[in-house]
Amino acid sequence: MTGFIQVMVTTETPEQARALARRLVEEKLAACVQILDSVESTYRWKGKVENARECLCLIKTRENLFGKVEAAIKALHSYETPEIIAVPVLDGSKEYLQWLDESLI
Repeated sequence: MTGFIQVMVTTETPEQARALARRLVEEKLAACVQILDSVESTYRWKGKVENARECLCLIKTRENLFGKVEAAIKALHSYETPEIIAVPVLDGSKEYLQWLDESLI
């Protein structure tokens, strides 16, 4: 059983991460959002190598909700091009996956 994904998105501030997490969970687009504060990112942006402190959100959801999750992220996000990456959940405990499924629309 899966069809579940984990979506990763970075935010500029912890406040933005918390607002995003709350909206996704309240709207049942995510069962859980974990926020890892203060990750360091190195990336190329507009021809320059940049460094930034960011928050990383790990969003647990279902594959068929990705479009709605992506739209919600873009509506709240301050970045011109936010990182929005989904990876499949290949397996998990039966009880956790059942909870995940019941927590989503």
